[in-house]
Amino acid sequence: MKFPRPRRTRRPLLVAAALTALAALAPGALATAAPTELPAPEQGLNLLVVGIDSRKGVTEEEKERYRLGGKECDCTDVMMLVHVSADNDRVDVVSLPRDSLTTFPDQHRDQRTGKLHAAHQAKINGAWAEGGSSFAVEVVESTTGLPVHRYLEIDFRRFMDTVDQVEGGVPICTEAPLKDTVTGLDLAPGTKPVGGGEALQYVRSRRADGQMDFGRMRKQQKFVVNTLERLRDGALDDPARLGALAATLRGTAAAERGISATELLTLAARLRNLPPERTTFATVPVRRFNPNIAGVGSTVGWDEEGAAKVFGRLRADLPLPAAGEVAPSEIPVATYRPDPGGSLICP
Repeated sequence: MKFPRPRRTRRPLLVAAALTALAALAPGALATAAPTELPAPEQGLNLLVVGIDSRKGVTEEEKERYRLGGKECDCTDVMMLVHVSADNDRVDVVSLPRDSLTTFPDQHRDQRTGKLHAAHQAKINGAWAEGGSSFAVEVVESTTGLPVHRYLEIDFRRFMDTVDQVEGGVPICTEAPLKDTVTGLDLAPGTKPVGGGEALQYVRSRRADGQMDFGRMRKQQKFVVNTLERLRDGALDDPARLGALAATLRGTAAAERGISATELLTLAARLRNLPPERTTFATVPVRRFNPNIAGVGSTVGWDEEGAAKVFGRLRADLPLPAAGEVAPSEIPVATYRPDPGGSLICP
């Protein structure tokens, strides 16, 4: 599926889904945040967060303990679009399946070889490998028809270090045992607070519940919500600790459109009074698994009509469609179901 490419602005583009977790702070906590150039578009702010599988900075002991020794694919295996309404009174988060079929534009330059490529079909998570952060943003924009105003890129090291700064850990809850021999995840029924390493096992797990990538996206959404609630409980109510968290989350990696730590604080200030039920999570509507494509492999085909409704509503700065407004998917575990943040919170 491909929408008309939105008009590009001269402002830097980018931000993140994990940002939602910074929104629940006490009103006075951000008083010292410096003003920034974070835009406030008339139709709302669109943020893209990607998680890459880089092991840079991960120790050998951590690789063994958390099953991180696999080969890096330079893929964005987490892709979330976050829409913040123009009035800062609603946040909609849409996960993009990593195997979504899209088309890369003609004459794009491969950052690995320097060669120009003709237009070709590809999985959406391969854009970062071919052209870096700016190309990943370009592909997401052309595939969804939404402009991306900010971008945040998180690797394994940065994710673990950020979670480890949440005092007391982030709770994970499950009604059934979750065991994944690939990531090493092993959770008994109930609720358990976790630190960075175990949290990474959880958000990476595809095999624990039989729902593969769709189950993994659900876990990622639940983890964002529960991080938000943990912070809302007062884990971060002073500027120094908040600033340290923002700096860790942002890191020092260069990205053409990378958000700054100060802009993270600015966004958190805009959303500080947002209640959890005003944040809604969904996965882009899908229709089917496509037949294998030579050089691409197995891919997910979007429900073109349903996806158009979702991104059309966001372009107009309106809430996501209700579940009944989108036709059921042919893949049962991928059924479109927009959930407010409150429904994902651990009891």
